Amino acid sequence: MANVFDVASYILSKRGQMSAMKLQKLCYYAQAWSAVWDDCRLFPEEFEAWKNGPVCRPLYSRTRGQFIITEEDEPGNPEELTDEQKETVDAVLDYYGDKDAQWLSRLTHMEDPWKQARAGYKDGEHCENIISVESMSEYYSSINQ
Repeated sequence: MANVFDVASYILSKRGQMSAMKLQKLCYYAQAWSAVWDDCRLFPEEFEAWKNGPVCRPLYSRTRGQFIITEEDEPGNPEELTDEQKETVDAVLDYYGDKDAQWLSRLTHMEDPWKQARAGYKDGEHCENIISVESMSEYYSSINQ
């Protein structure tokens, strides 16, 4: 199975350098839409409901302190993705790829998976609750009609 670093490397190979926040959000949407379209996880790592939107802690730890991430910064191997997985990520990039990090962050704040994982937390309050792939699948399936 591919991991989040493989997906991040694939995204960077397709779109070039980007902010760490944007890379986080694109990986999140790739995971969410894989759950809907392919009926499976794209990678095993989880997302947490941080104040600026979904964050995958292993990816965050790898890119911490860097604002701009390049393909050379990521240790993943894009070739670990299957053709079906690449098609899913490509579709995500076609829709979300030209949006900036702040737009993507605001979008996640309006969507149920992030809001449900943060239930009981105030805006700006630290939260490490997991955003379940099941909640992603349920929510994004409902808007994919």
